[in-house]
Amino acid sequence: MERGSNSQASSGPSYEVFLSFRGPDTRHGFTDCLYHGMVAAGILVFRDDESLRVGERIGGELLRAIENSKIYIPIFSTNYASSPWCLRELAYMVECASKLNGNKEILPIFFDVEPVDVKLKTNLYRQNLSQIQKTFRSEVKSWEKALIDVGKRKGWNLKKDEGQGNLIQSVIQAILAKLNVSYKNVTEHLVGVDDRVEAIIKMLDVKSDSVQFLAIHGMGGVGKTTLAKVVFNRLSSQFQGCNFLSDVRESSERHGLVYLQKQLLSKFLDSGSVNQIYDVDGGINMIKRVLCNKKVLIVLDDIDEDKQLKSLAAKENWFGSGSRIIITTRYKNVLMIDGESIGEGPLKSANISTYEVHEMEFHHALKLFSRHAFRRETPPDDYVSLSEKVVSTLGKLPLALEVTGSSLSTKSQEFWVDTLKKLEKAPSKEVQKTLMITYERLDDAQRQVFLDIACFFVNEDKTYPFYMWDDCECFPNNTIEVLCLMSLIKIKDGNTFWMHDQVRDLGRAIVHEENFKDPCERSRVWNHREAPSIPKAKEV
Repeated sequence: MERGSNSQASSGPSYEVFLSFRGPDTRHGFTDCLYHGMVAAGILVFRDDESLRVGERIGGELLRAIENSKIYIPIFSTNYASSPWCLRELAYMVECASKLNGNKEILPIFFDVEPVDVKLKTNLYRQNLSQIQKTFRSEVKSWEKALIDVGKRKGWNLKKDEGQGNLIQSVIQAILAKLNVSYKNVTEHLVGVDDRVEAIIKMLDVKSDSVQFLAIHGMGGVGKTTLAKVVFNRLSSQFQGCNFLSDVRESSERHGLVYLQKQLLSKFLDSGSVNQIYDVDGGINMIKRVLCNKKVLIVLDDIDEDKQLKSLAAKENWFGSGSRIIITTRYKNVLMIDGESIGEGPLKSANISTYEVHEMEFHHALKLFSRHAFRRETPPDDYVSLSEKVVSTLGKLPLALEVTGSSLSTKSQEFWVDTLKKLEKAPSKEVQKTLMITYERLDDAQRQVFLDIACFFVNEDKTYPFYMWDDCECFPNNTIEVLCLMSLIKIKDGNTFWMHDQVRDLGRAIVHEENFKDPCERSRVWNHREAPSIPKAKEV
Protein backbone atom coordinates (compact mmCIF):
# COMPACT_ATOMS: atom_id res chain seq x y z
CA MET A 1 0.00 0.00 0.00
CA GLU A 2 1.25 3.49 -0.74
CA ARG A 3 1.98 5.61 2.27
CA GLY A 4 -0.57 8.25 1.28
CA SER A 5 -4.07 7.80 -0.04
CA ASN A 6 -6.53 9.98 -1.89
CA SER A 7 -9.62 8.00 -0.95
CA GLN A 8 -8.62 4.66 -2.44
CA ALA A 9 -9.36 2.44 0.50
CA SER A 10 -12.75 0.90 -0.10
CA SER A 11 -11.76 -2.22 1.82
CA GLY A 12 -11.24 -0.11 4.94
CA PRO A 13 -7.51 -0.19 5.74
CA SER A 14 -5.98 1.44 8.81
CA TYR A 15 -4.56 4.93 8.50
CA GLU A 16 -2.31 6.97 10.74
CA VAL A 17 -3.72 10.41 9.93
CA PHE A 18 -7.10 11.64 8.67
CA LEU A 19 -7.11 15.15 7.17
CA SER A 20 -10.34 17.17 7.42
CA PHE A 21 -10.39 20.46 5.50
CA ARG A 22 -12.56 22.84 3.47
CA GLY A 23 -11.54 22.16 -0.13
CA PRO A 24 -11.95 25.65 -1.68
CA ASP A 25 -9.96 27.21 1.21
CA THR A 26 -6.85 25.01 1.38
CA ARG A 27 -6.98 21.96 -0.92
CA HIS A 28 -4.53 23.24 -3.55
CA GLY A 29 -2.33 25.17 -1.14
CA PHE A 30 -1.56 24.42 2.48
CA THR A 31 -3.37 21.06 2.67
CA ASP A 32 -1.66 19.77 -0.47
CA CYS A 33 1.78 20.69 0.89
CA LEU A 34 1.02 19.14 4.27
CA TYR A 35 -0.32 15.96 2.65
CA HIS A 36 2.73 15.44 0.45
CA GLY A 37 5.07 16.29 3.33
CA MET A 38 3.48 13.57 5.47
CA VAL A 39 3.60 11.06 2.62
CA ALA A 40 7.29 11.83 2.10
CA ALA A 41 7.86 11.19 5.82
CA GLY A 42 6.29 7.75 5.43
CA ILE A 43 2.99 8.55 7.18
CA LEU A 44 -0.18 6.74 6.08
CA VAL A 45 -2.55 9.66 5.53
CA PHE A 46 -6.14 9.80 4.25
CA ARG A 47 -7.16 12.89 2.30
CA ASP A 48 -10.80 12.69 1.31
CA ASP A 49 -12.29 13.45 -2.08
CA GLU A 50 -15.44 15.56 -2.50
CA SER A 51 -16.78 12.91 -4.88
CA LEU A 52 -17.27 10.62 -1.87
CA ARG A 53 -19.66 13.10 -0.26
CA VAL A 54 -22.94 11.69 -1.44
CA GLY A 55 -26.10 11.97 0.65
CA GLU A 56 -26.53 13.53 4.05
CA ARG A 57 -24.75 11.01 6.26
CA ILE A 58 -21.14 9.94 6.58
CA GLY A 59 -20.89 6.41 5.38
CA GLY A 60 -18.90 3.92 3.40
CA GLU A 61 -15.31 4.83 2.78
CA LEU A 62 -15.25 8.10 4.76
CA LEU A 63 -16.75 6.38 7.78
CA ARG A 64 -14.16 3.59 7.71
CA ALA A 65 -11.32 6.04 7.11
CA ILE A 66 -12.24 8.07 10.21
CA GLU A 67 -12.76 4.96 12.34
CA ASN A 68 -9.47 3.40 11.22
CA SER A 69 -7.27 6.48 11.64
CA LYS A 70 -5.15 7.15 14.72
CA ILE A 71 -4.73 10.92 14.52
CA TYR A 72 -7.24 13.46 13.23
CA ILE A 73 -6.07 16.80 11.84
CA PRO A 74 -8.91 19.25 11.18
CA ILE A 75 -7.62 22.27 9.28
CA PHE A 76 -9.88 25.11 10.44
CA SER A 77 -10.08 27.77 7.74
CA THR A 78 -12.38 30.76 7.20
CA ASN A 79 -15.19 28.74 5.60
CA TYR A 80 -14.71 25.43 7.42
CA ALA A 81 -17.88 25.82 9.49
CA SER A 82 -19.96 26.60 6.38
CA SER A 83 -19.49 23.00 5.18
CA PRO A 84 -21.91 20.47 6.67
CA TRP A 85 -19.57 17.70 5.55
CA CYS A 86 -16.60 19.18 7.40
CA LEU A 87 -18.74 19.57 10.49
CA ARG A 88 -20.02 15.99 10.23
CA GLU A 89 -16.46 14.73 9.96
CA LEU A 90 -15.43 16.81 12.97
CA ALA A 91 -18.33 15.59 15.11
CA TYR A 92 -17.57 11.97 14.23
CA MET A 93 -13.86 12.48 14.99
CA VAL A 94 -14.76 13.82 18.45
CA GLU A 95 -17.09 10.87 18.98
CA CYS A 96 -14.44 8.33 17.98
CA ALA A 97 -11.75 10.04 20.07
CA SER A 98 -13.95 10.08 23.16
CA LYS A 99 -14.85 6.38 22.85
CA LEU A 100 -11.41 4.88 22.76
CA ASN A 101 -9.71 6.07 25.93
CA GLY A 102 -7.07 8.22 24.29
CA ASN A 103 -6.09 5.78 21.56
CA LYS A 104 -7.09 8.43 19.02
CA GLU A 105 -6.07 12.06 19.12
CA ILE A 106 -7.23 15.31 17.52
CA LEU A 107 -4.53 17.84 16.57
CA PRO A 108 -6.14 21.00 15.11
CA ILE A 109 -4.53 23.50 12.76
CA PHE A 110 -5.95 27.02 12.85
CA PHE A 111 -5.38 28.36 9.34
CA ASP A 112 -6.06 32.10 9.22
CA VAL A 113 -8.56 31.72 12.08
CA GLU A 114 -8.13 31.83 15.85
CA PRO A 115 -9.06 29.21 18.47
CA VAL A 116 -11.63 31.70 19.81
CA ASP A 117 -13.37 31.60 16.41
CA VAL A 118 -13.61 27.81 16.59
CA LYS A 119 -14.85 27.94 20.18
CA LEU A 120 -17.71 30.12 18.85
CA LYS A 121 -16.69 33.17 20.88
CA THR A 122 -16.64 35.38 17.78
CA ASN A 123 -19.08 35.86 14.92
CA LEU A 124 -17.03 34.07 12.25
CA TYR A 125 -18.18 30.47 12.80
CA ARG A 126 -21.40 31.47 14.60
CA GLN A 127 -22.59 33.20 11.41
CA ASN A 128 -21.66 30.13 9.32
CA LEU A 129 -23.70 27.90 11.60
CA SER A 130 -26.70 30.24 11.61
CA GLN A 131 -26.78 30.15 7.79
CA ILE A 132 -27.14 26.36 7.70
CA GLN A 133 -29.16 25.89 10.87
CA LYS A 134 -32.57 25.67 9.19
CA THR A 135 -31.45 22.91 6.83
CA PHE A 136 -29.50 20.89 9.40
CA ARG A 137 -31.38 21.75 12.60
CA SER A 138 -31.00 18.24 14.14
CA GLU A 139 -27.20 18.23 13.74
CA VAL A 140 -26.17 21.77 14.58
CA LYS A 141 -26.06 21.21 18.36
CA SER A 142 -23.59 18.32 17.99
CA TRP A 143 -21.51 20.41 15.55
CA GLU A 144 -21.36 23.31 17.99
CA LYS A 145 -20.29 20.96 20.76
CA ALA A 146 -17.56 19.43 18.56
CA LEU A 147 -16.23 22.85 17.51
CA ILE A 148 -16.00 24.07 21.11
CA ASP A 149 -14.33 20.79 22.17
CA VAL A 150 -11.64 20.86 19.46
CA GLY A 151 -11.15 24.62 19.73
CA LYS A 152 -9.88 24.07 23.27
CA ARG A 153 -7.25 21.58 22.16
CA LYS A 154 -3.63 22.47 21.64
CA GLY A 155 -2.67 22.80 17.99
CA TRP A 156 -0.92 25.07 15.51
CA ASN A 157 -1.76 28.61 14.38
CA LEU A 158 -0.91 29.87 10.89
CA LYS A 159 -1.78 33.07 9.09
CA LYS A 160 -2.42 32.84 5.35
CA ASP A 161 0.45 35.18 4.50
CA GLU A 162 3.00 33.43 6.76
CA GLY A 163 5.59 30.88 5.64
CA GLN A 164 4.21 27.37 5.80
CA GLY A 165 7.34 25.20 5.55
CA ASN A 166 8.42 25.35 9.19
CA LEU A 167 4.91 24.72 10.50
CA ILE A 168 4.47 21.72 8.19
CA GLN A 169 7.74 20.23 9.45
CA SER A 170 6.64 20.87 13.03
CA VAL A 171 3.35 19.05 12.40
CA ILE A 172 5.10 16.10 10.77
CA GLN A 173 7.61 15.77 13.61
CA ALA A 174 4.83 15.85 16.20
CA ILE A 175 2.89 13.18 14.34
CA LEU A 176 5.92 10.93 14.01
CA ALA A 177 6.64 11.29 17.72
CA LYS A 178 3.04 10.48 18.67
CA LEU A 179 2.78 7.55 16.30
CA ASN A 180 6.16 6.13 17.28
CA VAL A 181 6.17 4.93 13.70
CA SER A 182 9.81 3.96 13.97
CA TYR A 183 9.57 2.27 17.36
CA LYS A 184 11.46 -1.02 17.58
CA ASN A 185 10.27 -3.73 19.92
CA VAL A 186 12.78 -4.48 22.66
CA THR A 187 12.78 -7.26 25.24
CA GLU A 188 11.08 -6.36 28.51
CA HIS A 189 14.05 -7.81 30.41
CA LEU A 190 16.53 -5.01 29.77
CA VAL A 191 19.36 -5.09 32.30
CA GLY A 192 22.53 -3.03 32.45
CA VAL A 193 21.93 -1.06 29.26
CA ASP A 194 21.26 2.44 30.59
CA ASP A 195 24.89 3.50 30.96
CA ARG A 196 25.74 2.05 27.57
CA VAL A 197 22.82 3.79 25.88
CA GLU A 198 23.75 7.12 27.47
CA ALA A 199 27.36 6.69 26.32
CA ILE A 200 26.26 6.01 22.74
CA ILE A 201 23.83 8.95 22.71
CA LYS A 202 26.59 11.21 24.00
CA MET A 203 28.86 10.02 21.20
CA LEU A 204 26.16 10.69 18.61
CA ASP A 205 25.84 14.32 19.78
CA VAL A 206 22.45 14.88 18.13
CA LYS A 207 22.68 18.66 18.60
CA SER A 208 25.54 18.83 16.11
CA ASP A 209 24.65 19.64 12.49
CA SER A 210 27.39 17.42 11.10
CA VAL A 211 26.59 14.01 9.60
CA GLN A 212 27.94 11.32 11.91
CA PHE A 213 28.46 7.58 11.64
CA LEU A 214 28.66 5.31 14.70
CA ALA A 215 29.68 1.66 14.54
CA ILE A 216 28.56 -0.55 17.44
CA HIS A 217 30.73 -3.66 17.28
CA GLY A 218 31.38 -6.79 19.29
CA MET A 219 31.04 -10.55 19.19
CA GLY A 220 27.79 -12.30 18.29
CA GLY A 221 25.17 -12.40 21.06
CA VAL A 222 26.72 -9.60 23.12
CA GLY A 223 23.72 -7.26 22.71
CA LYS A 224 24.60 -4.90 19.85
CA THR A 225 21.18 -4.96 18.21
CA THR A 226 19.37 -4.43 21.52
CA LEU A 227 21.47 -1.35 22.25
CA ALA A 228 20.86 0.01 18.75
CA LYS A 229 17.09 -0.48 19.16
CA VAL A 230 16.99 1.35 22.49
CA VAL A 231 19.04 4.25 21.10
CA PHE A 232 16.84 4.34 17.98
CA ASN A 233 13.67 4.51 20.06
CA ARG A 234 15.10 7.28 22.23
CA LEU A 235 16.20 9.47 19.32
CA SER A 236 13.83 8.80 16.43
CA SER A 237 11.43 11.66 17.22
CA GLN A 238 14.26 14.18 16.70
CA PHE A 239 14.68 13.40 12.99
CA GLN A 240 12.70 14.11 9.83
CA GLY A 241 12.79 10.45 8.89
CA CYS A 242 14.01 7.18 10.39
CA ASN A 243 14.62 3.61 9.32
CA PHE A 244 15.95 0.61 11.22
CA LEU A 245 17.17 -1.89 8.64
CA SER A 246 17.26 -5.23 10.47
CA ASP A 247 19.32 -8.31 9.60
CA VAL A 248 21.29 -6.74 6.75
CA ARG A 249 23.59 -9.78 6.50
CA GLU A 250 20.74 -12.26 6.09
CA SER A 251 18.71 -10.00 3.76
CA SER A 252 21.76 -9.43 1.59
CA GLU A 253 22.36 -13.18 1.28
CA ARG A 254 18.72 -13.98 0.51
CA HIS A 255 17.57 -11.02 -1.58
CA GLY A 256 20.59 -8.97 -2.65
CA LEU A 257 21.71 -5.36 -2.35
CA VAL A 258 18.96 -3.81 -4.49
CA TYR A 259 16.37 -5.28 -2.10
CA LEU A 260 18.19 -3.65 0.82
CA GLN A 261 18.26 -0.30 -0.97
CA LYS A 262 14.52 -0.52 -1.56
CA GLN A 263 13.95 -1.40 2.09
CA LEU A 264 16.02 1.61 3.16
CA LEU A 265 14.04 4.00 0.96
CA SER A 266 10.64 2.47 1.74
CA LYS A 267 10.29 4.77 4.78
CA PHE A 268 10.88 7.86 2.67
CA LEU A 269 9.15 7.13 -0.67
CA ASP A 270 5.99 5.48 -1.93
CA SER A 271 6.25 1.98 -3.36
CA GLY A 272 5.95 3.21 -6.95
CA SER A 273 9.10 5.31 -6.64
CA VAL A 274 11.02 2.64 -4.76
CA ASN A 275 10.26 0.09 -7.46
CA GLN A 276 12.09 2.27 -9.99
CA ILE A 277 15.38 0.91 -8.59
CA TYR A 278 16.70 -1.78 -10.91
CA ASP A 279 20.39 -2.02 -10.00
CA VAL A 280 22.80 -1.04 -7.22
CA ASP A 281 24.05 2.12 -8.96
CA GLY A 282 20.47 3.28 -9.49
CA GLY A 283 19.77 2.63 -5.82
CA ILE A 284 22.80 4.64 -4.73
CA ASN A 285 21.75 7.57 -6.92
CA MET A 286 18.21 7.50 -5.51
CA ILE A 287 19.44 7.29 -1.89
CA LYS A 288 21.62 10.33 -2.45
CA ARG A 289 18.89 12.27 -4.25
CA VAL A 290 16.15 11.52 -1.71
CA LEU A 291 18.12 11.75 1.55
CA CYS A 292 20.74 14.43 0.83
CA ASN A 293 18.49 17.18 2.22
CA LYS A 294 16.81 15.20 5.00
CA LYS A 295 17.90 14.93 8.61
CA VAL A 296 17.59 11.17 9.05
CA LEU A 297 18.36 8.49 11.61
CA ILE A 298 19.28 5.18 9.99
CA VAL A 299 20.38 1.95 11.65
CA LEU A 300 22.05 -0.73 9.52
CA ASP A 301 21.89 -3.81 11.72
CA ASP A 302 24.32 -6.72 11.33
CA ILE A 303 26.51 -5.47 8.49
CA ASP A 304 29.09 -8.10 7.54
CA GLU A 305 30.51 -6.93 4.20
CA ASP A 306 31.80 -3.57 3.06
CA LYS A 307 29.77 -3.78 -0.16
CA GLN A 308 26.62 -3.46 1.95
CA LEU A 309 27.86 -0.23 3.48
CA LYS A 310 29.01 1.06 0.10
CA SER A 311 25.53 0.45 -1.33
CA LEU A 312 23.55 1.92 1.58
CA ALA A 313 25.57 4.62 3.34
CA ALA A 314 29.05 5.07 1.93
CA LYS A 315 29.53 8.82 2.41
CA GLU A 316 28.34 11.57 4.68
CA ASN A 317 27.23 13.79 1.77
CA TRP A 318 24.50 11.26 0.94
CA PHE A 319 22.53 12.55 3.93
CA GLY A 320 21.19 15.87 5.15
CA SER A 321 22.70 18.01 7.85
CA GLY A 322 22.39 16.51 11.34
CA SER A 323 21.84 12.94 10.12
CA ARG A 324 23.06 9.96 12.16
CA ILE A 325 23.96 6.56 10.71
CA ILE A 326 24.36 3.70 13.21
CA ILE A 327 25.97 0.42 12.13
CA THR A 328 26.04 -2.80 14.15
CA THR A 329 28.62 -5.37 13.16
CA ARG A 330 30.82 -8.19 14.40
CA TYR A 331 33.46 -7.25 11.89
CA LYS A 332 35.41 -4.05 12.35
CA ASN A 333 37.01 -4.58 8.94
CA VAL A 334 33.74 -3.68 7.16
CA LEU A 335 34.41 -0.09 8.22
CA MET A 336 37.54 -0.06 6.09
CA ILE A 337 35.85 1.08 2.90
CA ASP A 338 37.92 2.17 -0.04
CA GLY A 339 36.77 4.30 -2.90
CA GLU A 340 37.54 7.30 -5.03
CA SER A 341 37.28 9.89 -2.29
CA ILE A 342 37.46 7.68 0.78
CA GLY A 343 40.79 5.93 0.42
CA GLU A 344 42.04 3.31 2.84
CA GLY A 345 40.88 3.04 6.43
CA PRO A 346 37.67 3.71 8.32
CA LEU A 347 35.22 5.98 6.45
CA LYS A 348 37.65 8.86 6.22
CA SER A 349 35.11 11.15 4.58
CA ALA A 350 32.71 10.68 7.45
CA ASN A 351 32.67 11.72 11.06
CA ILE A 352 32.76 8.16 12.42
CA SER A 353 32.99 6.80 15.94
CA THR A 354 33.13 3.23 17.23
CA TYR A 355 31.62 1.72 20.36
CA GLU A 356 32.67 -1.76 21.43
CA VAL A 357 30.11 -3.79 23.38
CA HIS A 358 31.70 -5.90 26.12
CA GLU A 359 30.25 -8.74 28.17
CA MET A 360 27.98 -7.77 31.06
CA GLU A 361 29.02 -7.01 34.61
CA PHE A 362 28.51 -10.12 36.76
CA HIS A 363 25.70 -8.65 38.90
CA HIS A 364 23.84 -7.51 35.79
CA ALA A 365 24.37 -10.91 34.17
CA LEU A 366 22.98 -12.69 37.24
CA LYS A 367 19.96 -10.37 37.29
CA LEU A 368 19.23 -10.96 33.57
CA PHE A 369 19.60 -14.71 34.02
CA SER A 370 17.28 -14.66 37.07
CA ARG A 371 14.58 -12.79 35.20
CA HIS A 372 14.47 -15.52 32.57
CA ALA A 373 14.97 -18.49 34.89
CA PHE A 374 12.84 -17.39 37.87
CA ARG A 375 10.83 -14.34 36.69
CA ARG A 376 12.39 -12.35 39.53
CA GLU A 377 15.42 -10.12 40.14
CA THR A 378 17.53 -12.60 42.12
CA PRO A 379 17.70 -16.40 42.38
CA PRO A 380 15.93 -18.19 45.27
CA ASP A 381 18.29 -19.04 48.13
CA ASP A 382 18.55 -22.71 47.18
CA TYR A 383 19.50 -21.81 43.59
CA VAL A 384 22.03 -19.02 44.23
CA SER A 385 25.14 -21.17 43.98
CA LEU A 386 23.96 -23.03 40.89
CA SER A 387 22.88 -19.79 39.20
CA GLU A 388 26.25 -18.15 39.82
CA LYS A 389 28.05 -21.18 38.36
CA VAL A 390 25.86 -21.13 35.26
CA VAL A 391 26.36 -17.38 34.75
CA SER A 392 30.13 -17.77 35.13
CA THR A 393 30.16 -20.64 32.66
CA LEU A 394 28.12 -18.65 30.13
CA GLY A 395 30.67 -15.85 30.21
CA LYS A 396 28.09 -13.11 30.93
CA LEU A 397 26.91 -13.13 27.31
CA PRO A 398 23.31 -11.76 27.08
CA LEU A 399 22.13 -14.19 24.39
CA ALA A 400 23.47 -17.19 26.31
CA LEU A 401 21.96 -15.93 29.58
CA GLU A 402 18.51 -15.46 28.05
CA VAL A 403 18.45 -18.77 26.18
CA THR A 404 19.81 -20.85 29.05
CA GLY A 405 17.77 -19.08 31.73
CA SER A 406 14.54 -19.69 29.80
CA SER A 407 15.43 -23.36 29.24
CA LEU A 408 16.03 -23.88 33.00
CA SER A 409 12.85 -22.15 34.15
CA THR A 410 10.70 -24.42 36.41
CA LYS A 411 13.21 -27.30 36.03
CA SER A 412 14.55 -29.42 38.91
CA GLN A 413 17.97 -28.98 40.48
CA GLU A 414 19.04 -32.30 38.96
CA PHE A 415 18.21 -30.93 35.52
CA TRP A 416 20.23 -27.79 36.33
CA VAL A 417 23.27 -29.84 37.34
CA ASP A 418 23.16 -31.85 34.11
CA THR A 419 22.76 -28.66 32.06
CA LEU A 420 25.75 -27.07 33.81
CA LYS A 421 27.89 -30.09 32.97
CA LYS A 422 26.87 -29.83 29.31
CA LEU A 423 27.55 -26.09 29.22
CA GLU A 424 31.04 -26.67 30.61
CA LYS A 425 31.77 -28.70 27.48
CA ALA A 426 30.03 -26.62 24.82
CA PRO A 427 27.65 -23.62 24.42
CA SER A 428 23.94 -24.21 23.88
CA LYS A 429 22.85 -24.93 20.30
CA GLU A 430 21.31 -21.48 19.81
CA VAL A 431 24.45 -19.73 21.01
CA GLN A 432 26.60 -22.02 18.87
CA LYS A 433 24.47 -21.16 15.85
CA THR A 434 25.02 -17.44 16.42
CA LEU A 435 28.77 -17.77 16.94
CA MET A 436 29.21 -20.17 14.00
CA ILE A 437 28.17 -17.39 11.62
CA THR A 438 31.52 -15.74 12.25
CA TYR A 439 33.55 -18.97 12.26
CA GLU A 440 32.18 -20.01 8.88
CA ARG A 441 33.52 -16.81 7.31
CA LEU A 442 37.11 -17.81 8.07
CA ASP A 443 39.34 -19.43 5.47
CA ASP A 444 41.09 -22.72 6.28
CA ALA A 445 44.29 -21.20 7.69
CA GLN A 446 42.29 -18.78 9.85
CA ARG A 447 40.16 -21.64 11.18
CA GLN A 448 43.23 -23.64 12.13
CA VAL A 449 44.73 -20.73 14.06
CA PHE A 450 41.37 -20.00 15.73
CA LEU A 451 41.03 -23.63 16.88
CA ASP A 452 44.63 -23.66 18.14
CA ILE A 453 44.00 -20.60 20.27
CA ALA A 454 40.68 -21.95 21.58
CA CYS A 455 42.27 -25.28 22.58
CA PHE A 456 45.73 -24.24 23.77
CA PHE A 457 46.58 -20.55 23.83
CA VAL A 458 43.89 -18.57 25.69
CA ASN A 459 45.73 -16.29 28.16
CA GLU A 460 49.04 -17.44 26.69
CA ASP A 461 51.84 -15.42 25.11
CA LYS A 462 51.55 -15.23 21.34
CA THR A 463 55.28 -15.39 20.54
CA TYR A 464 55.85 -19.15 20.33
CA PRO A 465 52.68 -20.15 18.47
CA PHE A 466 53.56 -17.50 15.87
CA TYR A 467 56.65 -19.51 14.93
CA MET A 468 54.55 -22.65 14.57
CA TRP A 469 51.87 -20.98 12.45
CA ASP A 470 54.51 -19.34 10.29
CA ASP A 471 56.09 -22.74 9.56
CA CYS A 472 52.65 -24.16 8.77
CA GLU A 473 52.02 -21.30 6.32
CA CYS A 474 49.07 -19.97 8.28
CA PHE A 475 50.29 -16.36 7.84
CA PRO A 476 49.93 -15.49 11.54
CA ASN A 477 50.22 -11.70 11.33
CA ASN A 478 47.43 -11.45 8.79
CA THR A 479 45.34 -14.18 10.44
CA ILE A 480 45.52 -12.72 13.95
CA GLU A 481 44.50 -9.31 12.61
CA VAL A 482 41.47 -10.91 10.92
CA LEU A 483 40.46 -12.77 14.09
CA CYS A 484 40.69 -9.54 16.07
CA LEU A 485 38.67 -7.59 13.52
CA MET A 486 35.99 -10.29 13.59
CA SER A 487 35.71 -10.01 17.40
CA LEU A 488 36.82 -13.62 17.94
CA ILE A 489 39.97 -12.78 19.92
CA LYS A 490 41.80 -9.84 21.47
CA ILE A 491 45.43 -9.21 22.27
CA LYS A 492 45.69 -8.23 25.93
CA ASP A 493 48.64 -6.55 27.62
CA GLY A 494 50.38 -6.26 24.27
CA ASN A 495 51.19 -9.93 23.78
CA THR A 496 48.58 -12.29 25.31
CA PHE A 497 45.63 -13.95 23.61
CA TRP A 498 42.15 -13.36 25.08
CA MET A 499 39.00 -15.15 23.97
CA HIS A 500 35.48 -15.07 25.39
CA ASP A 501 34.60 -18.29 27.22
CA GLN A 502 31.70 -19.04 24.88
CA VAL A 503 33.90 -18.55 21.81
CA ARG A 504 36.60 -20.75 23.34
CA ASP A 505 34.04 -23.44 24.09
CA LEU A 506 32.69 -23.21 20.55
CA GLY A 507 36.17 -23.88 19.17
CA ARG A 508 36.64 -26.85 21.45
CA ALA A 509 33.19 -28.19 20.56
CA ILE A 510 34.10 -28.04 16.86
CA VAL A 511 37.20 -30.14 17.54
CA HIS A 512 35.26 -32.51 19.80
CA GLU A 513 32.76 -33.14 17.01
CA GLU A 514 35.54 -34.51 14.83
CA ASN A 515 35.12 -37.69 16.86
CA PHE A 516 32.87 -37.77 19.91
CA LYS A 517 34.26 -41.00 21.39
CA ASP A 518 37.91 -41.30 20.43
CA PRO A 519 40.30 -38.42 21.24
CA CYS A 520 42.91 -40.09 19.02
CA GLU A 521 40.83 -39.21 15.98
CA ARG A 522 40.63 -35.51 16.81
CA SER A 523 43.01 -32.88 15.48
CA ARG A 524 43.69 -31.45 18.95
CA VAL A 525 43.61 -32.70 22.55
CA TRP A 526 43.73 -30.19 25.40
CA ASN A 527 42.25 -32.21 28.24
CA HIS A 528 45.09 -33.57 30.39
CA ARG A 529 42.97 -36.58 31.38
CA GLU A 530 42.62 -37.65 27.76
CA ALA A 531 46.19 -36.96 26.64
CA PRO A 532 47.96 -39.98 28.32
CA SER A 533 45.74 -42.47 26.49
CA ILE A 534 46.74 -41.26 23.02
CA PRO A 535 50.35 -42.58 22.83
CA LYS A 536 49.17 -45.96 24.12
CA ALA A 537 46.45 -46.08 21.51
CA LYS A 538 48.94 -45.20 18.80
CA GLU A 539 51.29 -48.01 19.94
CA VAL A 540 48.50 -50.54 19.60
